[in-house]
Amino acid sequence: MLKKIVLAIVAVLFLTAGILSTDKAVAAEEDKLKVAFALLWTIDDQGWTTSHYHGIQKLEEKLGDKITISYTEKVLAADAERVFRNYAQQGYDIIFGTTFEHMDPLLNVAKDYPDIKFEHCSGFKSAPNMRNYFERMYQGEYLAGYMAGLMGFKKVGTVATQPIPEPIRGINAFTIGLKKGLDEIGADYDEDKLNTVVWLKAWRDVVNETTLAETLIARKHDLIRQMADTPDSAAAACAAGVPAIGYGEDAAQYGATCALVSTTFNWGQYYIKAVEQVLDGTWNNTPYWGGMEDDGILMSSFNESVPEEVKAKVMAEHEKLARGEDTIFAGPLYDQKGNVLYKEGEQATDKDLLTMRVLVKGVSGKIPQ
Repeated sequence: MLKKIVLAIVAVLFLTAGILSTDKAVAAEEDKLKVAFALLWTIDDQGWTTSHYHGIQKLEEKLGDKITISYTEKVLAADAERVFRNYAQQGYDIIFGTTFEHMDPLLNVAKDYPDIKFEHCSGFKSAPNMRNYFERMYQGEYLAGYMAGLMGFKKVGTVATQPIPEPIRGINAFTIGLKKGLDEIGADYDEDKLNTVVWLKAWRDVVNETTLAETLIARKHDLIRQMADTPDSAAAACAAGVPAIGYGEDAAQYGATCALVSTTFNWGQYYIKAVEQVLDGTWNNTPYWGGMEDDGILMSSFNESVPEEVKAKVMAEHEKLARGEDTIFAGPLYDQKGNVLYKEGEQATDKDLLTMRVLVKGVSGKIPQ
């Protein structure tokens, strides 16, 4: 009888200890900061969304013991507000929208939840509890163009995405770099047809990305510039024996081995920074627009066909940008018709760049309405 009593007491003690242990674990989990992401497409899209997912992974590696992370894939504009509102109702502390079309849905939810922090990638609307963030991808575009010019490419075909300021300034920066490189090697070129741009009017469209790249190749363009969220236009170039330049992620890692270089995003450094600010109480809604000075934009490894002297010149320009010496859009700079955009001694402001709706001399093609 005594033995049964002792066993019962021991069982109760173990059960109580287990309950207490579980309660502590639950409490510890509840104490963690809750972080949510809405992603445009799937995490394996090999481009835009994959780059954001890599950023989430870096955030998890750095702050995983302090935070809980959730994400939702394929959040298109029509469903975005429901997704954001659902996260807010669940008590998430900071919520990220990772594409331009998330801007208005995120703002609508932010207004209803003033105690939650909201972050929007690539937009311009904000609130006291909603901040805009982006990286200066045009810096990478400029370097890729400079490399192409130094290698003598002078009839580039660009498969562009949506006709909004972000891709427009990237097209312009690439063309500015291309001209700089060609001028340095003393090449002759048709200034009006250096960079022919065709538009997907979408962020990703696998069929049309391939078709447009093949069309540009058929018209004897000597280099294909991928700007879409997936590497299909670069892959189409490789299949046709034409070199390409990747975007967002390293296109060579996804089969486009002809890519001379890729301009890539490093979102992890910003996600860590933003979440740490929430943790230590220093978060504010001042817009963030970083670049090579904080490793927000990275260049992939160069293809073995890129000469060493070209690599050296490109990386020297990279070092200037990393030091904050960004004069890419400095005058004299002209639009397609030869009108002065910026005179000698003038330079585009961040506002000019963020609202850019004009193409520079050297670009062939129009901005769709």
